[in-house]
Amino acid sequence: MTALLNWAGNYAFQAPRLHRPNTVDEARRLVAGSRQVRAIGTRHSFNGIADTQGDLIDLGALDPGLAIDPDRQTVTVGAATTYGALAAYLHGQGWAIHNMASLPHISVAGAIATGTHGSGDRNGNLATAVAAIQLITADGELIDVRRGDEGFNGMVVGLGAFGIVTRLTLDIQPTFEMRQDAFIDLPWTMLLTNLDQIMSSAYSVSVMTGWSTPTVGCLWLKTRLDEGSPLELPAEYLGAHAVAAGPDDPSLSLNPFGLPGPWSERLPHFRADRDPGPTEQIQSEYMVPRGQAMTALARLRAIGDIIDPLLYASEIRTIAGDDLWLSPSNGYDTVAIHFTWKREPKAVGALSAEIEDMLIPLGARPHWGKLIHAPASRLAGLYPRMADFRELMTKHDPDGKFRNAFMAKHVFG
Repeated sequence: MTALLNWAGNYAFQAPRLHRPNTVDEARRLVAGSRQVRAIGTRHSFNGIADTQGDLIDLGALDPGLAIDPDRQTVTVGAATTYGALAAYLHGQGWAIHNMASLPHISVAGAIATGTHGSGDRNGNLATAVAAIQLITADGELIDVRRGDEGFNGMVVGLGAFGIVTRLTLDIQPTFEMRQDAFIDLPWTMLLTNLDQIMSSAYSVSVMTGWSTPTVGCLWLKTRLDEGSPLELPAEYLGAHAVAAGPDDPSLSLNPFGLPGPWSERLPHFRADRDPGPTEQIQSEYMVPRGQAMTALARLRAIGDIIDPLLYASEIRTIAGDDLWLSPSNGYDTVAIHFTWKREPKAVGALSAEIEDMLIPLGARPHWGKLIHAPASRLAGLYPRMADFRELMTKHDPDGKFRNAFMAKHVFG
């Protein structure tokens, strides 16, 4: 197989074979006949979570089979479908999902399996919308597991460890309009003293920043217009200045600010029909318990002069807690601190390891799809159900067909 890189080019897959089945039955035969196998999505992970020493399976050629059940308020979708495609379809049919990540380009199954999230004090990560999973087990059997089934909460953020997910059923709600507004030069002192007020001031809130400057770079507020919100925001907010509404220019990669539009084009930061950039980057991210957020931010500010020369930008968001075993927000609300680094692997590796050592003692959990240094022995203490997850994995895959080096290092040790 020609060398396969992830989206950002910082990881080279070791798998010797890549398969693109045209039917689920063909995928079942591949899984049954393989010694080791994993599914690959849009390759937006920054580590080897999707890699294998055996067979990679790309389900992108399968019919996405989008199907809405209006009575149950769910949609069933093919695993390889991107969130951008799903969002456009749902909005066109009068429906919505509760949350989206920054990039609409990522696959539904890959984002869910890694606990990927958007933002909002009341919004759980993308996996919290999952009502059912269809997957191919180690022997090639096709099974369905549903919310309420034994082990379901362990399988949703499943890290690809239980089989090849083929379809997912997600909760939906009636469609809605949104507007995203940008404020610049929010003083850091205002953010630190009014964090809860700021992060609860809209349906979805993102703070885009460096760490050594006296002001935050940009505050993005994404407001639902069906919740009685004002049509106009003030020109100033806690000392930050509003950015004038920008044109809805299809040539730009970011979705427009200051203009009402469908949730499908406002919840994600980037347009689905434009490549987000820059690709020459590395990402790491930590979900910090809400009660430890101020300590985490202060520690990072203290080394801001070291962080910023290697940084494109950081993003701070909030996520509602959930009961999914390996979700980084399991058990409590979290504040997500994200780093988009320049692609300087040696320097970023050293500094991100230092940051990880600084944040993990506060209970911070690394994003499963980003750069991670901590071994399983250190991560296990962050997840009360880790032992149950390992046991469930072993029950579903006793021969380790879906295990890989990532699982060995970060889950089993």
